[in-house]
Amino acid sequence: MTKIIQAIQIHETGGPEKMHLVEADLPEPAPGQARLRVEVSGVNFIDTYHRKGLYPVPLPFTLGVEASGVIEELGTPSKSDTMNFAVGDRVAWTSAPGSYASHCLVPTQLLVRVPDALSMELAAASLLQGMTAHYLTHGVRETKSGETALVHAAAGGTGGLLVQLLKQAGATVIATCGSKKKAELARESGADEVILYRDDDFPKRVRELTNGRGVDVAYDSVGLSTFDGSLSSLRPRGLLCLFGQASGLVPPFDLGRLNTAGSLFITRPTLAHYVADREALEERADAIYGGLASGSLVQRIGGRYALAEAATAHADLEGRGTIGKLLLLASSN
Repeated sequence: MTKIIQAIQIHETGGPEKMHLVEADLPEPAPGQARLRVEVSGVNFIDTYHRKGLYPVPLPFTLGVEASGVIEELGTPSKSDTMNFAVGDRVAWTSAPGSYASHCLVPTQLLVRVPDALSMELAAASLLQGMTAHYLTHGVRETKSGETALVHAAAGGTGGLLVQLLKQAGATVIATCGSKKKAELARESGADEVILYRDDDFPKRVRELTNGRGVDVAYDSVGLSTFDGSLSSLRPRGLLCLFGQASGLVPPFDLGRLNTAGSLFITRPTLAHYVADREALEERADAIYGGLASGSLVQRIGGRYALAEAATAHADLEGRGTIGKLLLLASSN
């Protein structure tokens, strides 16, 4: 009898109500693939971008790009496969669509081993956001001791890890948050100053905190509502790193503004380009998992949902009221 799996799919783009729990036959791995029994799936803003059509995907589409699980079956190894994975290995992955499911297929080259000292929940909660924080700190630019960074959404999963890594690299961190509770969490992560953006004019406050100079780098995952303020917070020749759009897409703008504001720089990076080879993937994953296992990094779990409750998780995430990482627990395991 064919085994049935469960998955969260969209057949058209739109709001959380477009997400449906469906059943499908258990897939067989192709060469170079592994079939995984999913234990925990991470919920990320990129999933909402796929759902809404901001990042177009072929429909129907199974959501989710990050999870942890156990290898159930391996396809024929490719000639370049040197990872030596085995059935039963505890692994995690990101940048592999289809992870909101009880089972999924993932290229073995995208898998990383989960250390024995790390729970499967933390493994799923930290890979995408942790490696993102790592490449922002040690990839887009190499953070230097004594620099000052502005971090938006500093109480979120990525923001909290980014603050921690920046502090470990010797930077002073100015964080923005939307509530006093989130401000407390940002300070717990190590932020030196926290601005409540609903109460304060954050570019003005940044200038005050830096004696008029501005920050060396602004990390902006919010997008539309913070973009102009982030540019206004930079020192001459500072960098704006726009790596998300939680509040909406940033419209086209006059590049001449970068000149008149002080020969500023701007980049719009993505994780895939910073883990494009196996060495980089393992380096960043090891740095995050090693930090979590040793206790030098902390990732907060903001909510746990059954797979069938994925739409609720999306609504909560987009409501901007969550703190830490949201997870889906595969109910069929």
